[in-house]
Amino acid sequence: MLITEMLARNARMYGSQIALVEREPEKNRRVEITWTEFDNQANQLSGALLSKGIKKGDRVVQLMTNCIEWLPIYFGILRTGAWAVPLNFRFDSQTIYHCTQIAAAKVLIFGEEFIERINLIKTDLDQTVEIYVFVGPEEIRPVYAESYHKLLASQNPVDPKIEINILDDAALYFTSGTTGMPKATLLTHRNLEFACFVENCHHHQTRNDNFLCIPPLYHTGAKMHWFGNLIVGAKAVILKGIEPRWIMEAISEEQVTVVWLLVPWALDVLFAIESGELKLADYKLDQWRLMHIGAQPVPPSLIKEWKKFFPHHQYDTNYGLTETTGPGCVHLGIENIHKVGAIGLPGFDWESKIVDDQLRSVVQGETGELMVKGPGVMKSYYKNAEATQATLIDGWLLTGDMARQDEDGFIWLVDRKKDLIITGGENIYPVEIENFLQAHPNIQDVAVIGLPSLRLGEIATAIVQVKEGQKITKEEINDYCRQLPKYKRPRRIIFDKVPRNPTGKIEKPKLREKYAGISESFKI
Repeated sequence: MLITEMLARNARMYGSQIALVEREPEKNRRVEITWTEFDNQANQLSGALLSKGIKKGDRVVQLMTNCIEWLPIYFGILRTGAWAVPLNFRFDSQTIYHCTQIAAAKVLIFGEEFIERINLIKTDLDQTVEIYVFVGPEEIRPVYAESYHKLLASQNPVDPKIEINILDDAALYFTSGTTGMPKATLLTHRNLEFACFVENCHHHQTRNDNFLCIPPLYHTGAKMHWFGNLIVGAKAVILKGIEPRWIMEAISEEQVTVVWLLVPWALDVLFAIESGELKLADYKLDQWRLMHIGAQPVPPSLIKEWKKFFPHHQYDTNYGLTETTGPGCVHLGIENIHKVGAIGLPGFDWESKIVDDQLRSVVQGETGELMVKGPGVMKSYYKNAEATQATLIDGWLLTGDMARQDEDGFIWLVDRKKDLIITGGENIYPVEIENFLQAHPNIQDVAVIGLPSLRLGEIATAIVQVKEGQKITKEEINDYCRQLPKYKRPRRIIFDKVPRNPTGKIEKPKLREKYAGISESFKI
């Protein structure tokens, strides 16, 4: 079933019930829409786009921060048969232009936060973009853009009944660009449908569940986790803001049952509880059944600490990529809390294997590159045959992640293949050191990168972000690291903030660029 058909079914069956809530604590603002209103808005947008000549197979860019209009717009685009092209809201003007040109988008739908960035490249965008649609206050609408709300008002909320096959192309999702310029990942309607089954199979959502959505909706992670609610007609809350107090207030006041967090946010919640800033007794949390994390390696120390405060929580780690239609190709499973630290087992209807550089399966326990296969694997990297050929092999996807499998079959993520540090001929996987240092009570965040060394080739360098109000010296960190094998100990310690992208991944290229010159002073 197309996800647009799932929406229509929910409107028929649960029309008057709340589908989405948006909370914006900074402005003390809360809005909600029912399933009928959600469905109607999607129909109105699709009708408006079709009336302006948009047809099946065209591309529509969606450049917005999280808001209650985001999902109706996404579904409205899909109902026309056009491809939805959600873009990272942190992209600068040139990256927005790059992605729009790859997509050859005819329509750009954008929010008020992007006016300045679009103005800078408007002349260049006009090469392909024919229609600009502005989602924001009328008084600041650019003259070249049409009003989203007026477009909706001009249309009847009728399903356009465009013939769409489950195998048709549906969306272009651009990778996070942590290893270079973002690549366009082409997903089909079948990919999107399958993500609904995977998420619901893993986390058992029913109509009584309520999903708190905090991560950006342009990313496959947040939206595809919400798909587990969509398939059963369950409510979701979109929270604009990541402060621990706001998260707890939303969970308590909206009676949220399922929360997906990124590592930094989970750490912030724990720090707030430990410091006394948050008092759990002030909130109604009995209904909160599941906290799960994905998008990056999860330090086992974090989950052990979490269980001290939330001993009854179900917990799951979810592993996935944009190229696998988001999370779930590997997952820990809520029944496997004893394996915290592993990313888990192949997800519902997924297969996996770990291979060497010749794509031969490695011996169990050895490190190799993780490959996955299943109905969620992307169709291709759009307009990039070379990258597609290097990544998709006989239906298998090379993930670029190094992993190993333990004696029970559980997969442990070792690191990104491109983040591997080779020092004096020894392979060092930064995640191992990051997880170790993350357990120190005075360290808030840590990133380990390789920097050049004349003698050793590369050395492991730890960028350490100290907890607010705490102190730690380089000597203390070096003493702490004596528990590690000597070759794995960081050769240099730098105190700095650890940059992460909107999905929580450490932006290591930024750190390598920032500290590239330091290597000249290494006497190693």
